[in-house]
This record gives sequence, C-alpha cells and structure tokens, in this order.
Amino acid sequence: MKFILLIGLLAFLFSFTKKRNDARKITKLNVEFLDENSPFITYNTVNKLLIQKHDDVTSIGKETLVLKKMEQRLLENPMVRGAQVYVSIDGALGAKIEQRKPVGRVSATPDYYLDADGKKMPLSDVYSARVPIITGVSKNNFKEVTSLLLKIEEDEFMKSSVIGLHRKADGNIALELRTMDFQVLFGQPENIDKKFQNFKAFYKKTKQDSTLYAYNKVNLKFENQVIATKK
Repeated sequence: MKFILLIGLLAFLFSFTKKRNDARKITKLNVEFLDENSPFITYNTVNKLLIQKHDDVTSIGKETLVLKKMEQRLLENPMVRGAQVYVSIDGALGAKIEQRKPVGRVSATPDYYLDADGKKMPLSDVYSARVPIITGVSKNNFKEVTSLLLKIEEDEFMKSSVIGLHRKADGNIALELRTMDFQVLFGQPENIDKKFQNFKAFYKKTKQDSTLYAYNKVNLKFENQVIATKK
C-alpha cells in the first residue's frame, strides 16, 4: 500500500512539475551559425521563422513549442543547409544554423550560386560571396564543375588566381585568371590535382625567366605536359 502511495505521489509531482515547466515563457533566443561563412541569412530572419505570429520570443510558452516544425521552417529557407532547434535548461530557445556554401556564381537570368553540394542556390540580399563566375553551357546547372570549384577553393594559389570558369558544349573548361591575360584550357574536370601541379610549375618557371606574359594560351588538357602557345 505504501509503495502504491509513493508511486502515486511521484507521478503527481512529476505531472505538476511538467505542467509548471511547460507554462513558463521562453526567456531569450540564441542563434549560432556553425560555419565560417559570412551570414547569408540574418538573425532577424531566423527569429521570424522561429516565432512566426508571436510578437517576441519571450511571449511564447514552452508548451506551444514544436521544435521539429521550427527546424523544418528553417530548412525550407534556401540559404540553410542544416538546422537544429532546442530549449536549454535556463529556458532559452536555441537555433544552430549551418548555411549553404557557394563555390561559384553562374552568370544567368537571374544569376545564382552553385553551392558545395553542386546544387542551385539563390543570391543573398545580405552578403555577396567572392567566388569564380561560371559561364557557358550546361544541362545540370553546372553541377559537373563542382569538384573543380571545390579544389580551387582549397588551393590558395588557384583561389587567388582564378576568377572565372567557362564550360564549352563538349564539357571542356577554360579558366579565366585575375592578373594573367592568357587563357587556360583546363579540359575535363578530372586529374585536377595533377593539372594544378603542372600549371604551378609552368607559372613558376615562366615567372622566373620573365616569359610569363609572352603566351596567349596554356593547355592543361594533357595530364603529363603543359602546351603553351606564344602570342
């Protein structure tokens, strides 16, 4: 009998505590961007997606929160790649945001970004990313050049040198460089590391002997050699 009474008392206390906890209001909102990119989505935008029709986050009762729906609203934003919404012990509503990462900007009508997953991403009204401009022909929103763009992003020399990619109808790619007035025929987006290595060796050699600007075309299509055409 005592055991049953004890169980009943514990159940009552648990229910009372839960109801009291649920009745509490959210105290504040904590938004954390997990990536190193500059924000393509603002704190105010996240706030509006979370609170919806409420005037302020502190007017939301904890019992009305549906965290999965909040996460889904964030994930529906075209700038968001991942989201986690939670309530901390002190009553704060938290949101951890992973933004999509643009690696190229496609010149189209209208322009759009190509992100690190090879997906189409709209431009942001908040921040403009400094990434290579992509032109040319593609049936897949240029997803096929994603691997090359990611390699350029990882390589400091290529990142500072390449400002544009042009994809031809046959799938071959030409690179536009920032300070060099010759065209680089890269070929297909394959054997990328080797081609980068070849180009850097060509650049270093011609820079040393002051012949870098004597060329108008550099062909990297062949894995084991660089074919350069003089002006």
